[in-house]
Amino acid sequence: MPHEHESGLKESESTKPTRPLPVGVPEADRRVDRRSRIWGLILLAVIVLVGVGSFRACSWWNSDDRPLAQSTVDRSGPVVLKSIQDLARFQAATGTFQVVVDLEKDTKYVPKAIAGQRTLFVGVGTVDAYVDFSGVTSDALTMSEDRKSVSLRLPPPALEKVNLDQDKSYVFAQERGVIDRFKSLFTDDPNKLADVYKAAEAKIGDAAKETDLSSRAQDNTRALLTGLFKSLGFTTVTVTFSAT
Repeated sequence: MPHEHESGLKESESTKPTRPLPVGVPEADRRVDRRSRIWGLILLAVIVLVGVGSFRACSWWNSDDRPLAQSTVDRSGPVVLKSIQDLARFQAATGTFQVVVDLEKDTKYVPKAIAGQRTLFVGVGTVDAYVDFSGVTSDALTMSEDRKSVSLRLPPPALEKVNLDQDKSYVFAQERGVIDRFKSLFTDDPNKLADVYKAAEAKIGDAAKETDLSSRAQDNTRALLTGLFKSLGFTTVTVTFSAT
């Protein structure tokens, strides 16, 4: 009986169908190739998942839904009208200026590397030359009896204060000592550039006085008024500028 059972088991195992191996390929190599394909598919799936996760993370990080996202809140108060002033002036000329301000602050008997500050600032601003008509009286205008000639006496042109362009002006370079650098870590002075702004405005204002802005303003004002009076029928127009 045992012999019959063993012979039957052997016959069933021998009758089990087996997949033929490719010619010339050992079974061990075929298993290695199968494992390589499986690991390749797993690696590809991981790469795809990481890429999708990274894209979603970047989108989330750039969005406003992330926990530490920064936002800008405007809590400014309403604009208050302080005053209204009627202007009676003619802006006759405008000059644009650029200056490099080299401002240095030193501490006496202390090396610059320890305490001190030097700022190079490029300032760009404009200066307007205008003629103020508000002070012109009736005796400043003289007309001939035939209404063909007219004379007008005006005050000399004046220069408006410097208008520094904040968008075009910038700090080119800045050097600070060790103490100044350390102090800047704990204090934030909102007016730290006020000195270079004032220096730039002063230098531009002085330079404007040395230019021909005033004479250019006189020529432009004279041309404007001459054309205006001639359109009214005057043939001779004389415009002078005097401080009195």
